Amino acid sequence: MEQILLLITIFASFVFSGRCSVSDVYNYSRNDFPEGFVFGSAFSASQWEGAADEDGRTPSIWDTFAHSRGGPNGDIACDGYHKYKEDVKLMYDMGLDALRFSISWPRLIPSGRGPVNPKGLRFYKSFIHELKRHGIEPHVTLYHNDLPQVLEDEYGGWIDRKIIDDFTAFADVCFKEFGNVVKFWTTINEPNMLAMAGYDIGSGPPVHCSPPFGLFNCSRGNSSTEPYIALHNMLLAHASTARLYKTNYKDKQNGSIGITCFGFWVIPFTSSEEDKIATQRAKDFLLGWVLHPLFFGDYPDVMKRIAGQRLPSFTEEESHLVKDSADFLGLIHYRTTYIEHSSSSLHEDYLSDMSGLIIPIGNSTAVKLHVLPWGLEGVLEYIKQNYGNPPVYILENGRPTNHDSSLNDVGRVEYLGAYIAAVLNSVRNGSETRGYFQWSFMDLFEVIDTNYTYGLYYVNFSDPQLKRTPKTSAFWYSAFLNGTQQESKNLSVSSSPGFASQ
Repeated sequence: MEQILLLITIFASFVFSGRCSVSDVYNYSRNDFPEGFVFGSAFSASQWEGAADEDGRTPSIWDTFAHSRGGPNGDIACDGYHKYKEDVKLMYDMGLDALRFSISWPRLIPSGRGPVNPKGLRFYKSFIHELKRHGIEPHVTLYHNDLPQVLEDEYGGWIDRKIIDDFTAFADVCFKEFGNVVKFWTTINEPNMLAMAGYDIGSGPPVHCSPPFGLFNCSRGNSSTEPYIALHNMLLAHASTARLYKTNYKDKQNGSIGITCFGFWVIPFTSSEEDKIATQRAKDFLLGWVLHPLFFGDYPDVMKRIAGQRLPSFTEEESHLVKDSADFLGLIHYRTTYIEHSSSSLHEDYLSDMSGLIIPIGNSTAVKLHVLPWGLEGVLEYIKQNYGNPPVYILENGRPTNHDSSLNDVGRVEYLGAYIAAVLNSVRNGSETRGYFQWSFMDLFEVIDTNYTYGLYYVNFSDPQLKRTPKTSAFWYSAFLNGTQQESKNLSVSSSPGFASQ
């Protein structure tokens, strides 16, 4: 281990000595973070495991979506199902405190409900054991976009309330089998993004939408109602699962349970009053859609006013069940955008209801992200000010690069260095942020654009052995985690006026 760290230090010093210049230098180390602050990395089952039809696993809606496009798919992915010991060793050598990963519902319970797959169960027990043996804390996400296809076919998945009982039963198996070791549970990954992409514009599984709102040709769906119904059922499934955990397992297993929210940060496109109002409305639609029910027991008033009867309502019992159901909030953040008021009077789907145009800053695209760390500070400050400053774990943050580009991914290093500095600033300003998980540990099967990946490790998908090779970002993150980087060489970006002045 000492030899590895020495090589990392030498390599990092070589890479950053005069090669990357940025305006303002953040001089910090991990020792500047509070004691117990967790640094990790992350991936999901469907993007890492592969072995899609092995040992009893059945298809998920993610598999169906990938295959429907006729291009690359996740059938093999990184072959983590077979290479997990090798990968855990890489995590250990890097110095990760923790790993965020998900459990594949169709691998553990192939029929969606009922009998547990013994081979799937054995895999997850072995994987978790390997992590713990190397001192890496498992942070488990129960649902990361991979609903068993059989449940989608049977009753429509998240748009039917039957999903609440089926998801709770799946979670019960996980708590029972893994809860003596796993202390951090996240129920559902980014429900706001899943509802918008999967049920309004049809850009993600299960590809539901209706004209004229969908970006793609959807064979079924109703963009006017289904996004709201799907997210409503996700919140109720989360709350049901949290109640189960807190009633039957929490005291014995001494763990905690939360849910994530995809955290756009938005700023007005102009200084006009209309754009300022539209930006607050966008915050309510993009963040409040999930956070208001979790902390206040109901949706934001502006959503109820605009969507009307298309937005499901909580019964009094459901409101109490959802409110305060999360021990922590998992935040997923990648980008900051402008919001411009839209004068359209059409209010028939989630995005048109928001009445705000999402405008990229500069030449940002879905796979080319500007380094705007003040946006992450903005989200954390907004959560602190408006939702009682709950415990927050940043469960995804990272930057994609072309998969075939250089291993010397200094742009990713710049991004990570700046955003980790933003987290430190937020903590110093009183945010209860308790952990940061970089996305992703290695190049994964990515759906938005399979040519762009987020990994610290390059995976050669053309190699039958799927060889893993560290990028510059892997050396940098390891040096940071182990306290061996030279503070004077830390990466940073030019400071913006910051969220407070936006």
